[in-house]
Amino acid sequence: MAELKVIIFQLKDEEYAIPVQQVRSIEKIQHITRVPRVPKYVKGVINLRGVVTPIIDLRMRFGLEEATFSDHTRVIIVALDDMEVGLIVDAANDVVDISTDAIEPPPEVVDATTADYINGVVKIGKRLFILLNLEKVLKTEKG
Repeated sequence: MAELKVIIFQLKDEEYAIPVQQVRSIEKIQHITRVPRVPKYVKGVINLRGVVTPIIDLRMRFGLEEATFSDHTRVIIVALDDMEVGLIVDAANDVVDISTDAIEPPPEVVDATTADYINGVVKIGKRLFILLNLEKVLKTEKG
């Protein structure tokens, strides 16, 4: 039985998961330099250890209302292909091993725009995680 190690993070009242191998680091929120003429969910860029990294507000990307940043707000730096992007999340909760057998397909009720971002749903005990498809989340951001 194959295992998948995922990072669990929170947006509003939902918990999401992304594979740990796609995560470079988890950072505290820092000053973001705005960039003109980008989609509204692209907050700007940060200088992370000498690398200019674009920052996406996942709440806005998913059509949730904007939230003020708190002490729990984190930027998850993810890598996909040769691109690094920071994702603003409400909190980064923990790292969990899940069985790939535990991944269920996204529910039918999810609307088509959101369904594209979801690889599946994982239930562990009473907790439910939405497994994100980073490729789709970042795809329209690239153009």
